Amino acid sequence: MNAFALKLNKEHYKQIIRLGLPIIAGQAGMIIVAFADNIMVGQYSTEALASASFVNNVFNMAMMACLGFTYGLTPLVGALFSTGKHRKIGELIRNGLMLNLFYSLLIVALMSILYANLHRIGQPEELLPLIRPYYILALVGIVPVTIFNALGQAAYGMQNTGVPMWIILFANLVNIFGNWLLIYGNWGFPEMGLTGAGLSTLFSRILCPLLLGIYFISAKKYREVYRGGVESRISRPIIHRIASTSFPVSMQLLFETAAFSGAAVMAGWLGKIELAAFQVMVTIGTLGFCFYYSLGSATSVLVANAAGRENFREMRRIGFAGYHLILLLALAASAAFIVGGRQLIGLFTHDPIVITACMTLIAPLVIYQLGDATQVNFANSLRGTSKVTAMLWIALFSYIIVGLPTTYFLRYSIQSIFYSFSASLFVAAGLFLYFFLKNTREKK
Repeated sequence: MNAFALKLNKEHYKQIIRLGLPIIAGQAGMIIVAFADNIMVGQYSTEALASASFVNNVFNMAMMACLGFTYGLTPLVGALFSTGKHRKIGELIRNGLMLNLFYSLLIVALMSILYANLHRIGQPEELLPLIRPYYILALVGIVPVTIFNALGQAAYGMQNTGVPMWIILFANLVNIFGNWLLIYGNWGFPEMGLTGAGLSTLFSRILCPLLLGIYFISAKKYREVYRGGVESRISRPIIHRIASTSFPVSMQLLFETAAFSGAAVMAGWLGKIELAAFQVMVTIGTLGFCFYYSLGSATSVLVANAAGRENFREMRRIGFAGYHLILLLALAASAAFIVGGRQLIGLFTHDPIVITACMTLIAPLVIYQLGDATQVNFANSLRGTSKVTAMLWIALFSYIIVGLPTTYFLRYSIQSIFYSFSASLFVAAGLFLYFFLKNTREKK
């Protein structure tokens, strides 16, 4: 029995790696672009870097809320795919796109209200002329990002992680080239600084859903899926089903991101040096988080496939196989932060004061990696079961009730703000693990 279980686990590792590597490559491409954006903006000026820090961290809440809402499609598509119901998948995608479009427009409306009150948030006054145009460009990009992520999650649910990866990588190259043209004014283009970076990012975000939509329409293997989408209608029961799996995940990611975005606002209260250091280290921290989430997404797809067959033992084995792999990634990320932290920081800024502030944040960054890796794995594993209602309450408790107050009480230095992240991440990790085990208990 033990040998049989070990054999199954080895196969699970292979499946997770096969699905996860393209997602990791796509995420690595996004990290490279985030690095390139911050490096180019940081080399342009410390003021531009601090302004980008504020806008990017505030918009992380909006983007993650929309991304989380698209995640509701993955377990539903995965369950249908495991039973060969391709036309049903098309119907699900059509309804999911309409629902996600509406949700993204709602987020745009809410972020527009925040834009009208930027002067009330307590950020350095001299940064507002840089913040405002960059904010508007980020606002316009919410809808295309959401449409691409909805199509991408549908592709993941059908175990196709390669095509979204290539589209992301291509769009990222376009983004970096656009930065080079518009930030510094190369090849006769105007020197636009931070606004140029925003324009380049917006163009790449519009490009992604166009390319993925063309692929779905033209690919022969998705012909039945396409027909199912074209021939179907908007269905209230399907909309309700998607919303019931999407909204809790959206709120989970929103609350998690709100804890970090709230910390960015509090870092801004300390000054532009602390805000710039916060942006640099949060960007470096995405090296770990995005890789964890890539394997977590692959784990979620395979858990969803097993859930479609109601194989509870398989769901648990997949969840823990994913956890083993993510722990290895957390160890590698922590080693990279410790050994190469100074070199990574030097990519973003040459300001010695900012560099000194960043160096003090390496220890708290490494400490919270275990909590982050654990909560990412079991949140995604729980998402794969489609029983996601608990995710909303877990995130509300961990990040809003525990996380934000902890950060507020420790807001008097940038180091203590970073140390506060461990509280919410480890609480969330334990709760996600508990509910995953509860929902995969075999029925008697």
